[in-house]
Amino acid sequence: MMVRARAPYMEWAKTRPRPRIDLAGSNLLACSLAELAGAPQAVALEGESPDGYLALLAEISNRYGVGIDQVATAGGCSGANFLACAALLESGDEVLLEEPGYDPLAAAVRMLGGVPRFFARRFEDGFLLDASRVEELLTPATRLIIVSDPHNPSGVLAAPGEIAAVGEVAKRAGIHVLVDEVYRDTIFDGRPAPSATLSKAFITSNSLTKAYGLSSLRSGWTLAAPEVTEQIRRTRDVVDVSGAIPAERLSVLAFRNLDALSRRARNIIDPNRRLFAEFLRSEPLLECSPPAATIAFPRFRDGRDAGPFARRLFDRYGVAVAPGSFFGMPRHFRISLGGSTPLVREGLEAVRRCLAEMETGQPAPPP
Repeated sequence: MMVRARAPYMEWAKTRPRPRIDLAGSNLLACSLAELAGAPQAVALEGESPDGYLALLAEISNRYGVGIDQVATAGGCSGANFLACAALLESGDEVLLEEPGYDPLAAAVRMLGGVPRFFARRFEDGFLLDASRVEELLTPATRLIIVSDPHNPSGVLAAPGEIAAVGEVAKRAGIHVLVDEVYRDTIFDGRPAPSATLSKAFITSNSLTKAYGLSSLRSGWTLAAPEVTEQIRRTRDVVDVSGAIPAERLSVLAFRNLDALSRRARNIIDPNRRLFAEFLRSEPLLECSPPAATIAFPRFRDGRDAGPFARRLFDRYGVAVAPGSFFGMPRHFRISLGGSTPLVREGLEAVRRCLAEMETGQPAPPP
C-alpha cells in the first residue's frame, strides 16, 4: 500500500539524507545534560499528571503570567497545535492559514476533516500580516485562523498591532486565532508577550525546542482562556492522555534554569545572525526580508527555482537547506541559524561557493 505524505516538508525532513552541515533543520543546537544543571538528579519515573504535571503547569503559568487553568501541555509545539485544532474543529469547518506557511499546520487541519483556505503574506510587503486579507476570506463556515509569529518560514516578527488586528477580526466573527510562537523566545530584546495575553480570542503554542535546544524533551504547551484550555485537555485524553513524567520533570528543571539557557542560546544565535547579515550583504544573487528568529527565507532575485541549487549544495558540499517549494515559494530556501557558529560559518561559505559555481560554471575560489 502506498503511504501518502500528509505533510511533505516533515516527510522530507525525516527521510532526507543526513548532511555534513545542516542549515535546513531549525532547532537550536542541542543542549547537553551538563548544560542543564541538576538534570541527572531530576530524572525520576514517579509523578502525577492527569492534566499535565502540576509543577510544570506552575512553571509555565509563572513564566507567562497566566493562570494554571490557562495552560495545557503537549508533545512539543506540533502536538500543541494539533490538540488545539482537534479541540475546536469538526469535519467541514474552514480554517484560514498564511501562505507561505508551515505545512504540518495545514496537514493537521486536513487530517481532522477541516478545509484549509489561504491568505497571502508577501515577500514584497516584508511578509506583512495583513488582517484585511484574513477578513476577506471569512465565511460562515470559518472556525479558526492560524498564523505563526515569528513567521515560519521567513523568521519575520509581526509589527506591533498586526496580531491584535487579526484578533479583532476573529472576535467579530466569534472564532479563535491560533498563534504558533515556537520561535518567539529567540527574540532577546523587546520580545512581545504571548498573544494569548491580549484577549480570549487567542490561543498560543510554544515549546522548549527552538530557543533552548531541548527538542528531545518534546515539551510543548498552549496558553488560552480557561474554557478553551479545558477543551484542549479533554482532547488530549483521546490522543496520548498525558506527557512522559521523566520529560516533564526535566522540563520543570529547564524552566528553573531558563535564564542560563537563554544566555546560552543568545551566545549561539547572535553571532550566527551577524554572519548571515554579512553573507547577505555580499551576495548579489539573493534578497531576504530581515529575520528576527533563527530562520531566514532568502530568494533568488532573478526568479529562478531554488530546488536545483539546494540539490547541488547538498551533493557537492554536504550542506542542507530547506527548499522553498515545501512552503509554497519555490524561489526561496529556508536556512537555519541555530547551529554551532563554526558550522554555520562553514555552511554559509559553501552556499556562497555553490552560488558562484552555478553562475560561472567554474569552481569557486576559496575564501
